[in-house]
Amino acid sequence: MATVMPRVFIPPPMRSLTSGLEIVEVSGANLRQVIDNLEQRFPGIKQRLCQGDEIRPGLSVDVGGSVATLGLLQRTGADTEIHFLPAIGGG
Repeated sequence: MATVMPRVFIPPPMRSLTSGLEIVEVSGANLRQVIDNLEQRFPGIKQRLCQGDEIRPGLSVDVGGSVATLGLLQRTGADTEIHFLPAIGGG
């Protein structure tokens, strides 16, 4: 039986780091582990997603259909879809 892992949808500006891949499966029980595992496979991607120990300002993360409110501690599941999106501001 195949192991099911979180699916990360790579934003178009970051696909140069993933050799054009739009969707990548990586293990991780929370966003920190998922991003660390992405970084192992695609060096440089963590710098594009994180600033210090937090999600980069101006970036929103959708985990399983809900905006991640716990930052890098946000839990992920085996079949979770993760989307990194530019935060939408307005006034």
